[in-house]
Formats: sequence, structure tokens, C-alpha cells
Amino acid sequence: MPGKSNRTIIGSSVIPFRLVFFMWLVFALDFLYGFDIKFLGIYPRTTQGLAGILFAPIIHGNFQHLLSNTMPLIFLGGTLFYYYNSIAKRIFAACYFGTNILVWIFARPSYHIGASGIVYAIAAFLIAFGFFRRDFISLLIAGIVLFIYGSIFYGVLPAGNNVSWESHLFGALIGVVFASLYRKARLNK
Repeated sequence: MPGKSNRTIIGSSVIPFRLVFFMWLVFALDFLYGFDIKFLGIYPRTTQGLAGILFAPIIHGNFQHLLSNTMPLIFLGGTLFYYYNSIAKRIFAACYFGTNILVWIFARPSYHIGASGIVYAIAAFLIAFGFFRRDFISLLIAGIVLFIYGSIFYGVLPAGNNVSWESHLFGALIGVVFASLYRKARLNK
């Protein structure tokens, strides 16, 4: 039928699933072979730390860290690609690279690893986008994401040395900024 979308939940989750697959693959290789690849994380304002802009989200410190990013990435990423398919790739790229670039520029000197900055960015985008757009579906999505993941925003506050609250903060900031920038975007229904 003309105009009918062929999107599926599984199909919409391909890009988030790929990221999660690489996160688990890297963790498994790190675990099985004893690689210490944290040096590929973001180390702010250093040449070596630039590699982290690309690699930091697929590196996790432990199993709990990996697990805590897996389901939110699949759920939030799948939601982004299912409901906002026409802008999703740009938003996902902004969440991935924008967050990591801001961490490289502004964060404290320490290795920053993990995908939580992307989780915060997508969650903040979905919430803010609903409030900026004010259409029923966007508001419903914002409400559901806020209900399920609203408490994560405590993570933007400075915490212990083992938590990159900067990734959380800059991710949330990127999400809100891009929700504002795309609030009038034409969406495929």
C-alpha cells in the first residue's frame, strides 16, 4: 500500500543491536584473552584520547557496566528508530559522537568508557522531543521514557571517580539540544 510504513520493531533496532553486539564482543574478547583496552577510552584533551570518541562506547569496565547499558540502548534506540525513522540516524550519530566530543573537550582527566552517555542522550532526546513537539505520540513516548528512565538523570550529578557523570551530563545536553533543533522536522508516519 502506498504510504504504509514497512518498519518493524526488530528492523528498527538493527543499529542499536549492532552497537550492543560490538559492546558484548569486545567485552568477551577482553574477558577471554585478558586484553586491557581501556586505553582506547576517552582521555580528555589528549591526542591518544581522541580514539575514545569512536571506541569508548564499546568498552566497558565490568559485566554490570555492560549489562546496565545493554537493555536501555536496545529499548531507547529501537524506539528512536521506530517512531522517528526519518531523523533517527542523524540523532543517533549526534548522540554517539556529540557526547564523546564534549567529554573529550570538557571532562576531568581520566579514562571515560561505556555507552551510558549515548543512553542518556537518547533518553533526553526522546523526553525533550515530546515536550518540544507536543503531538500525542511524541508526548506519549516522552512520558513512557520519563516513567521508565527518569531516575537516571540523577547520574548527571558528580559522583564517584568510577562513574563518568560527565558522559551522562553531556549526553543529556546533546539529547535536549538535538530535540530542540529537530522539533519541527518532517517525520515519516
